[in-house]
Amino acid sequence: MSLLVKICGLSTRETLDVALEAGADMVGFVFFPPSPRHLSLEVARELGRQAKGRAVKVALTVDADDATLENIVETLQPDILQLHGKEPVARVRDIRQRFGLQVMKVIAVETPADLAPLAGYAAAADRILFDARAPKGATRPGGLGAVFDWRVLEKLELDLPFMVSGGLHADNVAEAVRISRAGGVDVSSGVESSPGVKDADLIRAFIRAARATDELMVR
Repeated sequence: MSLLVKICGLSTRETLDVALEAGADMVGFVFFPPSPRHLSLEVARELGRQAKGRAVKVALTVDADDATLENIVETLQPDILQLHGKEPVARVRDIRQRFGLQVMKVIAVETPADLAPLAGYAAAADRILFDARAPKGATRPGGLGAVFDWRVLEKLELDLPFMVSGGLHADNVAEAVRISRAGGVDVSSGVESSPGVKDADLIRAFIRAARATDELMVR
């Protein structure tokens, strides 16, 4: 199966178009005010229409309530809800049932002990995304450019599709996939010139590097 490539935190028509034309499988939109990538619903509506039918649309939220999720779902019409907060298993299950959409739960990783909640989340979600644990005092849980030790996932046995994120860029994506055996990669800060500002050349380079990894795996 081909490696899935997700470009997250897109916020302009121009950079979204670059990601789509370069072949991103998934495009992510952030709905979390502390993030420099946070979108208003008005912008989200426009970008959602632009991406429709061209890639899987993913809405990233952090411990959002039902009213917030309803507004996002109505406006963006996402294919997947990415839950990047401390949502317990019961909340993940409830969101999945309530909105009838695929749910991707993010699990913050630093040590093997961080995988302890995985079984519960795997029973409630459709996908898992492993991201680096944010340092103490951080104002947001991801998009910080931090890398975790991918060897934590080396012996992972998981029936669900899973992706890796956290400090990925064109120069390390191949190593991340080789070690983690992930079926997908997710990048945000690694394709930016400054926080929240996507760079067209870096987007193209990342997708190109990910696709080259894909070819090596086929061989």
